[in-house]
Amino acid sequence: MSYVDYDEMFLTAKELFNENDYKSAAPLLNQLVLSRTKVPDVFHMLGTIFYDQGKFNKAIRSFKRALELDPNFTDSSIGLSIILNDLGRYEEGREVFVNAQKRLDAKTFSDDPIVNEKLATKHDELGELYSNYKRHEEALEQFYKAKSLSHNKSGYSMKIVDVFINGNEYDKAIKELKEVIEDQPDYIAARIRLGQVYYEQKNVPKAIQEWESVLIRKPNHPVASKFLKQAQAIEMVDLTP
Repeated sequence: MSYVDYDEMFLTAKELFNENDYKSAAPLLNQLVLSRTKVPDVFHMLGTIFYDQGKFNKAIRSFKRALELDPNFTDSSIGLSIILNDLGRYEEGREVFVNAQKRLDAKTFSDDPIVNEKLATKHDELGELYSNYKRHEEALEQFYKAKSLSHNKSGYSMKIVDVFINGNEYDKAIKELKEVIEDQPDYIAARIRLGQVYYEQKNVPKAIQEWESVLIRKPNHPVASKFLKQAQAIEMVDLTP
């Protein structure tokens, strides 16, 4: 295969892959593999396609080959770790991502905000995966790492709150929300969520206080108004002899 043919085939395969036309991209990528390509992106795309087809062993081999060619190929590290987690091989999946993180940290990117945001996104993806499997400690670890790297700290705090609530750790959820509100007093979502947590804990007065604080900042806020009416109705019933 000539360089011209190779480049044209690679670009066509990548375009098809980006359009999610995996059926058309796969034969081209396989031809590139047969040509003994050493482009990690080829194996990463194949790994993604195999994963989509449920061919997990082939996907694992493809992602591993991509990482052999480029140990810093973060997307392949994530793909491989997700498959291993899907197969219940949690520690292997965790080790893959941790090793990728260490390699990146060894470079000079630690203060690069663009790279940090990309890493935060990957930690977020793993955090969501662990949350889906109700592995709360691992999820928290990933969300805290994402929070430390990202400028969107309040957004990741809200995810941390959800993990605490799912694990019935309401005191920790309340503490996290209070810290968010202290840092951003006008962050409406955090105040509404804190009201919900108080409400679920049957602390109606504090729930009312939080939702009223929302309405002071955003009069007629539909969600806060709805919750406040429900809470006030319950409080009135409780006060009725």
